[in-house]
Amino acid sequence: MRLRTLSPGEINADQKAIYEESVSSKRGVVTPPLRAWIHAPDLARHASRLGAFLRYDTTLGPRYSELAILVTARAWSAQYEWYAHKKMALEAGLDAAIIDAINHRRVPDFDDPKAQIVYEFSESLHENRVVPKPLYDKALSILGERGVVELVGLLGYYTLVSMTLNTFEVELPDGEVSDLVP
Repeated sequence: MRLRTLSPGEINADQKAIYEESVSSKRGVVTPPLRAWIHAPDLARHASRLGAFLRYDTTLGPRYSELAILVTARAWSAQYEWYAHKKMALEAGLDAAIIDAINHRRVPDFDDPKAQIVYEFSESLHENRVVPKPLYDKALSILGERGVVELVGLLGYYTLVSMTLNTFEVELPDGEVSDLVP
């Protein structure tokens, strides 16, 4: 990682509180982006809390959240994000063929309209920077207002995560590899 990981002796009380909050949260660990954000404690605190909500407490649920996160990782070619969330997506029940299609920049085949709209909405926002009205209306009818707002928040947050991981060159754990194609 381009930024040094702060040792316990280097962190101040504010940074220590952020670490402890992360470890005691549903995550149970200090995530790689947080290790970078901790250099800016207020950013770390707010981003970590937002991330915990978006990761665990939206109305989307794990399967659809992980789908959106993988689309984001693919859009940013974020190796660490792909490595971490591919496992989580499989555990959440996302089909390996869908994951492989996203990895290879192919449109997946969906038999679930909700998964399809999450994919199409995520792709459109990342690739075109807009969501056309017909797609927005379809998402609204399937996900509801709250679901659409949460999806946009999820995509934005994981864009921040991907940008952080890529900028600071956060490496995979020793011995691990990402199968995300260039």
